[in-house]
Amino acid sequence: MKRILMTLALFGLVSTTALAHRLDEYLQATILSIEPGSVHAVMRLVPGVAVAAGVIASIDSNHDGVLSPDEQHRYAERVLADLQLKEDGRSLLLHLASVTFPTVDHMKMGTGEIELAFSADLPAVRGEHQLVFENHHQRGISVYLVNSLVPQDKNLQLEAQSRNQNQSFYQVTLAEAGSVTAQSFTWSGLAGAFHLGVRHIAEGTDHLLFLLTLLLPAPLLALAGRWKGRTTVRNSLTQIVRIVTAFTLGHSLTLALSGFGLVRLPSQPVEVLIAVSILVSAIHAIRPLFPGREAIIAASFGLIHGLSFASALNELGVTGWYRLISVLGFNLGIEVMQLAVVTVTLPALLLLSRTRFYSAFRITGASFACVASCAWIVERVLDEPNPISQGIESLAHHGVMLAIVLWVSSAVAWMIQGQDHLVSPGSAAAYER
Repeated sequence: MKRILMTLALFGLVSTTALAHRLDEYLQATILSIEPGSVHAVMRLVPGVAVAAGVIASIDSNHDGVLSPDEQHRYAERVLADLQLKEDGRSLLLHLASVTFPTVDHMKMGTGEIELAFSADLPAVRGEHQLVFENHHQRGISVYLVNSLVPQDKNLQLEAQSRNQNQSFYQVTLAEAGSVTAQSFTWSGLAGAFHLGVRHIAEGTDHLLFLLTLLLPAPLLALAGRWKGRTTVRNSLTQIVRIVTAFTLGHSLTLALSGFGLVRLPSQPVEVLIAVSILVSAIHAIRPLFPGREAIIAASFGLIHGLSFASALNELGVTGWYRLISVLGFNLGIEVMQLAVVTVTLPALLLLSRTRFYSAFRITGASFACVASCAWIVERVLDEPNPISQGIESLAHHGVMLAIVLWVSSAVAWMIQGQDHLVSPGSAAAYER
């Protein structure tokens, strides 16, 4: 049972970030299971595409392209040497229990997960004790996640938890059930959860693509089953605000409900539905499926996206104030990053929409979203990456450059159009082809 709980907890901790396909970071997620007399841990290491070659080279000591059992074991020992587990300042000896490696090909694609299990002896708890876990493995390229399961022994409780910003340092207070004192409110963990939310939406290509694709027809009017007339800038902004707000309300609701364990769905169907939501919004951007009801669709699919956001917070064993703070900080991080992306892209999008080139831009962008969503649907149904989805993720890694290209393209289109050929903001006389 303990092994199953730790596996579920690690899956919840890693699933969101793994599906976001980290490219330039080495994700290291650790779950501790603390019981009287021992600490057991499962650690999952996922090297992103950009760092996978270096990680593989550090493991493959003879450079034959194969990770032998001996090389795997030696690497696991090196990882353990970079970890520290202390009880009241006294270092505990870590014992490697098992090592599981993916194939080299999966590691190169950024989907391979190395799993290490280790343990340490823990003196009997009397009163309160501080347990500290530190991870210093590959600090230059890594991002860390760590948490503890609720002890199965009811006589042992986790009284308080704290982390540093990047979660390479984790401290938990252990206490006998009879000695637990009332916990005071603390904002510990808010910054870490906030940064995790920012990083998740920044790397969540699927979430951003859904929102941006739904915004594509916002400056347009639907006539006779086609996008033809341009609406005013004011109406465009109003529509965009409605869509973004509806999406925010939708995913915030299910994030909160799922974060507190009130709603649960398996990860795979949720991720498939997210890809489907992109496909629906892309088709709508080409031909209107629900004109004037984009906000309703954004809220509805936002409920599904919120379940994906919450997978990083589920099955982690945190309770009380820390769970509340984690959900709050994570959601704030998502909203801030989401608002930043919309703020950067919105002016260029509106500028481009006032030119005759917007039709080609809209159809091209929607077609790209169709291809991406279909590739993700296949990937998530088969649980196997494909070249198209990997290529799209690699392209999304250059988000800043894509934003610059959008701005430059909008400016060039505006200049080519010429002031005399610009459509009046209030006119519906110019039509999309």
